[in-house]
Amino acid sequence: MNDTIKFICACCGQEHESWPALAYDSPASYNNLSPEQKEEIAVIDEDFCAIKYADDDIHRFIRVVLIQTVNDHCEDLEYGFWVSLSEKSFKDYLDNFDNENHETQYFGWLSNYIPEYDFSNSIPTTVVTKVGNDRPEIFPHKDFDHPFVKDYYNGITKEEAEKRIKNMIQSINQIA
Repeated sequence: MNDTIKFICACCGQEHESWPALAYDSPASYNNLSPEQKEEIAVIDEDFCAIKYADDDIHRFIRVVLIQTVNDHCEDLEYGFWVSLSEKSFKDYLDNFDNENHETQYFGWLSNYIPEYDFSNSIPTTVVTKVGNDRPEIFPHKDFDHPFVKDYYNGITKEEAEKRIKNMIQSINQIA
């Protein structure tokens, strides 16, 4: 696999290669814009995205992580997702972005689609900021009925995790 790092696992004492995070460069709403719209109505960087539509409706997104438990392996699978936040939450996060002691929670909507799942609606999440300015971690709402949420709370297999990594690498290689 690309971008792997070898390490001795504290869990089993064996040497492993770490998995790359499955990271999305932008929220799905941004991906759906035409090149002209991206230039005219959107602003994006590594951590923030805002899209201002003609009716003055602004969609605001931040970059987050989600850790997926892998049941039969010592390492978990990490996702780099985007979530949408309310104007108030987005402003609070932006205002405190450089504050290493800022700890809070926000409500957010998962704003990426994972190829292994069918998405007709976005998934509600709790966004938890971390001391030290690490990216916030998200937790899907347990009562939301969706296979991704069930897999998050029940865990996935190592085989499934490796399949997801290979699929992501293949899709990146197809774009490049």
